[in-house]
Amino acid sequence: MDLKRKIPEKFKDAGASLHSAGQKLNRALRKNANGQDTGSGQAAAKESRMSVRQRREIRVSWTFLAPSIIGVAMFFVLPFFVVIYYSMIDNPVRHRPVGLANYVRVFNNSAFRLAALNTLKFSLVAVPLAVSLSLLLAVVMEQKLPWKSRFRSFFLSPMMVPTASVIMIWQILFHYNGLANVLLAKFGVGKIDWLKSSYAQVPIILLFLWKNLGYNMILFMSGLANIPRDQIEVARLESATEFQIFWLIKIRYLSSTILFVTIMSLINSFKVFRETYLMSGDYPYDALYMLQHFMNNTFRSLDYQKLSSAAVMMALFMIVVIGALFLAEDRFGRDLE
Repeated sequence: MDLKRKIPEKFKDAGASLHSAGQKLNRALRKNANGQDTGSGQAAAKESRMSVRQRREIRVSWTFLAPSIIGVAMFFVLPFFVVIYYSMIDNPVRHRPVGLANYVRVFNNSAFRLAALNTLKFSLVAVPLAVSLSLLLAVVMEQKLPWKSRFRSFFLSPMMVPTASVIMIWQILFHYNGLANVLLAKFGVGKIDWLKSSYAQVPIILLFLWKNLGYNMILFMSGLANIPRDQIEVARLESATEFQIFWLIKIRYLSSTILFVTIMSLINSFKVFRETYLMSGDYPYDALYMLQHFMNNTFRSLDYQKLSSAAVMMALFMIVVIGALFLAEDRFGRDLE
């Protein structure tokens, strides 16, 4: 009888303990669920705040960029499309489309061919000289030389001299009885009429180099200063010569700088009209007749179709050349990234 009474009591105690354990488990599960809900809610709120902040930053960025974008669109992009439109119509009055007829007319123009050929010859000579000589000067200036800062200032001084003053000096130097012919006479060379002979581009090339070498040299010096010194030291420990260090390390790291200097020199070589105009006038000797002369004379005759077609052809040529330079630099400096 006592045994029968004890057995139910044991079951009651076990049931009570199971019930309390179940309650504890339920409370723990509810607490965990509430915590997860709170954590997910906090994560969602944080993500929402981040998205709002990002949208605000994007709006602020576009707000600051808007004036520049509007200015570029109004004064560069839109006029260029207007030029393309004018190159494909017969005249500004009737606006009748003529397709590529204006381009064919410009390409067959003897003055345009002469100007394009002279500009191409000038760029092929002046641009490589400007890049190579400025790089050579930067390498020399990188060494420990006395009065290095004075030399840098000396090479930058042409940028501060007015072009008209320089042209007067150049006309004196390259006059038929000027200093250049006097120096050549000491070596037994006869007098040269520099501005009216096949040597007419020589003074312009020298003037172009004199004006641009200093700026290009500073760019190259900045590029040389950013080359990792540890690679040069390791190469020297491996008994590499200075030429090997220059060609295999420095030139590779200077690829982007060389690209930038080449593009800037190329653009500047297409803008030598001011110098040639001041030295020789509207219609110079054939060797000095550049694309800028053709553009200026065409503008004076109000032949908008010819002028627009020549401008588009010139722009396309520059785009092709600059694109080829970018591809070459990307292939040459790919392993440095």
